[in-house]
Amino acid sequence: MKNVIRVPGRETSGLGELVSVLKKFHVPEHTALIILSVLTGVAAGFANVFFHTVLNFVHQLFFIDVANLLALGRGGIFKVLLPLLPMAGALLLIPLSLAFPGDVNGYGFPKFIELVNIRGGVIKIRNIFIKTLAAALTIGTGGSAGVEGPIAIIGGTIGSGTGQLFRASGSRMKLLIAAGSAGAIAATFNAPIAGVMFAVEIVLLGNYELSSFAAIIISSGMATVVSRAFYGSSPAFSVPEYQLRSTAEIPLYMIFGVLTGFLAVLYIRVFHGIKDEFEKLKLNPQLKPVLGAFIIGSFAIFLPQIMGNGYNFIDQALTGKIIFPIILLLVFFKLLATSVTIGSGGSGGVFAPSLFIGAMAGDAYGYIVHWIFPGFTASPGAYATVGIGAFLAAATHAPLTGIFLLFEMTGNYKIIVPLMFSAIIGTLVAKRAYPDSIDTVEISRKGIKIHMGREVAIMSSIKVRDIMRRDFITAREDTTLDKIVTEMIRKEKFYIPVVDSGGLMKGIISFQDVRPVLLEEDVKGIVRAGQLATEEVIVLYPDENLNAAAERFSLKDIDEIPVVTRENTKKVIAMVSRRDVIAAYNKEVLKRTQSSP
Repeated sequence: MKNVIRVPGRETSGLGELVSVLKKFHVPEHTALIILSVLTGVAAGFANVFFHTVLNFVHQLFFIDVANLLALGRGGIFKVLLPLLPMAGALLLIPLSLAFPGDVNGYGFPKFIELVNIRGGVIKIRNIFIKTLAAALTIGTGGSAGVEGPIAIIGGTIGSGTGQLFRASGSRMKLLIAAGSAGAIAATFNAPIAGVMFAVEIVLLGNYELSSFAAIIISSGMATVVSRAFYGSSPAFSVPEYQLRSTAEIPLYMIFGVLTGFLAVLYIRVFHGIKDEFEKLKLNPQLKPVLGAFIIGSFAIFLPQIMGNGYNFIDQALTGKIIFPIILLLVFFKLLATSVTIGSGGSGGVFAPSLFIGAMAGDAYGYIVHWIFPGFTASPGAYATVGIGAFLAAATHAPLTGIFLLFEMTGNYKIIVPLMFSAIIGTLVAKRAYPDSIDTVEISRKGIKIHMGREVAIMSSIKVRDIMRRDFITAREDTTLDKIVTEMIRKEKFYIPVVDSGGLMKGIISFQDVRPVLLEEDVKGIVRAGQLATEEVIVLYPDENLNAAAERFSLKDIDEIPVVTRENTKKVIAMVSRRDVIAAYNKEVLKRTQSSP
């Protein structure tokens, strides 16, 4: 019998019947995975429809009904009431945030990536409804954010739910989550190839096998079919006819790639810097999104283009309908507005703002180069089009996603060559200037080296506090060697911290230290612990990870290390052995890869 996927015997309608059939006929794992991918993709497609229905309802309610009530359409003095719209959305987030603390506010995509790649991928199904409502309230009332982060999480949650229902193994669970996210992104942008690239480059962080592609491609394709049934197959943006005027333009696109890379780093730094400032702010956490919404609304009195996802204004940039000074302002105010919206606790993603910033930056650059070199450069709209994909690639460190997303969203193949130059160069510059993408900064701040491979990522995700042993023994400085040897043998403790009368560590003594004098009975009764102890002790802290622990063990090839507090490096609170580290790693790997019985 070949590998089969094992499933629980639920006998109730739909999926339950399919579970029963798969179990009865021992469907091969590969075939079962294809079936699950189809289900995940279809569900992700319908989730996208549901999400946009809720979002459009909220937008209609506030920007049509409430805006008419406030007479915002009359302009003039009534424009000062504009901040009330995003503030209302932020206020409506409060009961949702209180009901589901930790699942509503802020940029949740880094946490999602960590769950998928480090934590086993078990996601609560309620996230589908929480993310839908929270993002709709933020974006639909004018918050500067995108739907892509929330919708990718929703799709991933569907994949996780499918995996949980069918008791998928750790690796299959991860694959189904990626497939769900691919389907959700594909349905959102009407871009099935970009959905696949998104799952591979961003959700899986580039760590994938060729066998993964089948499930991801199928899910992405099925979700696109569902989306097109509701919304049609038109490209997301109307792009003017593009023609590379001359090969002399290529260096200009390469220079634009360099500038895009540095602009992406600025975006990443400002985004996380503002988030840090809001975290430090001494204000009730529930009121911080309201403050952020007020700031956004105040900006929008003068630049209303920064509100929402800004897709309408991207179209205007592509067709040259925005004047040059306004374009420059929009680049930096959209960057700031998105950082404030999400950093203060609003819910949303960074994809749509990245597309907006890239379009405006490209348009501004296009105006400049077309003014300097009018004879052989394309219109500013061409550079704005390239900017959409190039900036997204640089900010997310995902060049293939940026390239394919722009191609599928515009339907313009001629743009590919300059886009490839700008996107690749922009990504390389951004990576060189700042190693983390906008999605991985928070993960790296936790000490998790998620880009260093699966083993290092797992090791860096486990803290010393999770495995340290508090059942250690110590020895006073004046303890004789024979007593120490007796304790070592009786309690099987072969590394003993030596402490003074106040309990502070003066050194450490190991079995290797006492071995040379074990047979010298006269010496054993005379030599004291303080005389044999090694004074230069390698230590660990509870908040360090196992990757750091493994590095310390290799420094002097020792087997146990004392754990001390950062407040007092002489105060031993526990011990960690090399065996503990290996066992914790093996346990975590087993938990993530083995199939359930």
